[in-house]
Amino acid sequence: MSVRFILALLIWLSHLGFANADPVDCSRTYTLALHEHGLLYAADTDTGIDKDVADELIRRSGCKVRVSLMPRARIWQLIESGALDFSLSGISNPERDRFADFAWYFSNKYYLLVRKDTEVQALADFEKKDKLQLGVIRSFRYSESANRLVDTLQLANRLSQAGGLAPLYQTLIQGRIQGMIIEPFDFPMLEEKRIREVSTIIKFNDPPVPHGLIMSHKSLSATQLVQWRALVNGMRADGSMRRIFEKYFTPEVAGALVNF
Repeated sequence: MSVRFILALLIWLSHLGFANADPVDCSRTYTLALHEHGLLYAADTDTGIDKDVADELIRRSGCKVRVSLMPRARIWQLIESGALDFSLSGISNPERDRFADFAWYFSNKYYLLVRKDTEVQALADFEKKDKLQLGVIRSFRYSESANRLVDTLQLANRLSQAGGLAPLYQTLIQGRIQGMIIEPFDFPMLEEKRIREVSTIIKFNDPPVPHGLIMSHKSLSATQLVQWRALVNGMRADGSMRRIFEKYFTPEVAGALVNF
């Protein structure tokens, strides 16, 4: 057997790994919902990382997918009921694992954005000062320490919930909340003068949290889950996912997000 033949065989086998060897079941139209969140998706420009990921998944699958925009809380409800097939940039927890599967494509840390006038220097300070209110996006979960802070403050009636980032930034500027939880996709907004002047960032010392394609157990078969996960894995393996992230971040930051 010649070296040339062996090399050709290896290349062919590698392409089988990257491409979806078994065609995706396109016997029906699928549904996918985006949610507005910083660089992940902006409705006013119809751009963002999740929009690019969705477009590439649809192209690779060859299937018809009806894409819509929804609040995050509504997305989780529909995924659980089976009325929605997919969403993006979701994180897992034991409750969600009962009704959803995930195909991971990036991982990131969380941060506490806090008003400077609170004189909070550490995460524990925020919890101890019982007059401080924390703003969160309804139905969002975060890293372990961040979730613990959210749950503790919710029990103390110190939580303010909103449907998205924009109203939280506004209430932070107005001083109606004193902190909010953010991630790297929200950093460009911190360059806005009004936010930068009043706030500072404290890091949660948790490992990065994987985010991925959310797939409904009720609406998708076990075979379909495998097929769509293979598409995401293929995008990671051939560098397509990293190239999408490099449109929005430096190569170093993009690499840190997608290589985990």
